[in-house]
Amino acid sequence: MISFVRVDDRIIHGQIVTRWSKEFPCDGIIAVNDKAATTPVLKQSFKASTDKKVLVWTMEHFLEKAQTVLDSEKRYFLITKNPVDMKKILVDNKFVPSDVKRVVIGPCNDRPGSIKLGQNQSLIQEEAEACEAMTNAGYDVYFALLQETAIGSWPKFRSKFGY
Repeated sequence: MISFVRVDDRIIHGQIVTRWSKEFPCDGIIAVNDKAATTPVLKQSFKASTDKKVLVWTMEHFLEKAQTVLDSEKRYFLITKNPVDMKKILVDNKFVPSDVKRVVIGPCNDRPGSIKLGQNQSLIQEEAEACEAMTNAGYDVYFALLQETAIGSWPKFRSKFGY
């Protein structure tokens, strides 16, 4: 089962391991990112960051294993590096993560063409489109580096992107 859904451009790091896993208990972390899954040094660094079980999968592998994840008694975090990949999972492939209806967007660094929403939280238009699609599919797309520093849900920011 999935206990927490997160988008984080760093994928797995200290905040995930020490903070979010205390607020949303988990037995393991599933990171879905093609580059990390196919780069041994990245994959190993994520696995070394915690004593929890860490699975670093390509998008294709995750979609093959999706039902097994849902059927598991173990609680997993589902993490992607960007909102576009999360939209592919939740909206395009209709993966329903247990009873979780909130997608927490963490760090998304400033980049050329991005619009700043808050501290270390910027989106490009394609990512905004993904947030809009997830919201339209019934998810609360919620921007929070940490729970206590949350800046709000997608409807607060959507007008910046022409919605």
